[in-house]
Amino acid sequence: MRTCSSISISRRVFRFAPSPNGFLHLGHVFSALRNYELAQECGGRFLLRIEDIDLSRARPEFEAAIYEDLAWLGLDWERPVRKQSEHFADYFRALERLEAPGLLYPCVCTRADIARAAPKDGPRDPDGAPLYPGTCRNKPRPPIREVLRTGGVALRLDMGKALKLAPPLAWREFGLGDVAARPEQWGDVVLARKDTPASYHLAVVVDDALQGVTDVVRGKDLFHATSVHRLLQQLLGLPAPDYRHHELLLDARGEKLSKSRESKTLRELRAEGVAPLEARALAGRATL
Repeated sequence: MRTCSSISISRRVFRFAPSPNGFLHLGHVFSALRNYELAQECGGRFLLRIEDIDLSRARPEFEAAIYEDLAWLGLDWERPVRKQSEHFADYFRALERLEAPGLLYPCVCTRADIARAAPKDGPRDPDGAPLYPGTCRNKPRPPIREVLRTGGVALRLDMGKALKLAPPLAWREFGLGDVAARPEQWGDVVLARKDTPASYHLAVVVDDALQGVTDVVRGKDLFHATSVHRLLQQLLGLPAPDYRHHELLLDARGEKLSKSRESKTLRELRAEGVAPLEARALAGRATL
């Protein structure tokens, strides 16, 4: 099976996009290596992007460690590196485009509010969270400039209206072919958070388009989120990359490696004397 897309594009563009809210672990290493190696195999480009829209958690020391750890592994990337915190204007322009046809509305509900309002056996999104019940959907919709200036309010996508403007959608998944997108499974997703003028869904779609990313290679925990991304690409008139969602590295308990579970970091492995090639081999236990 070919690893490079058969679509005729002058140069494929891959990216690794970590968040600087902790040190890298082997799960990050696997994803970074897969993107880097695919870029080399395809004669393409490898980009590093710092996804630091969450200013409350992003730390300069974690960003510096990302550069240091990846260089230690033997990876190189194009400069300058795109940092999301420097491009909030790009995300605001995308929100304005979605506001024009009336697809956005402000929401003051917290997760606790949603959990209390959701019936016990009610619908849930692919991540298992209760679907937003639409509490704020029919309230007045002030201009988003006013909403973002005021702060403390999220902006949600009116999924029902959005689906009426979009045809049936799909994405190209490596090894599977065309996969039907089902964004309705996520309900009215948040596109601008209460503390940040963008959400992951919006920022990643805008960034990939502006950077000319042709291949998104990431963990299978984001497989279902691709449905939302395809919808946003359609609504914003943006190109759709090819996707491949790889297996996740698991710990001894069978749980995915993560910062929240305090999985052993690359820096800790280095301190224990693990060499770069050994770290790359350890990360290679998972396969696409």
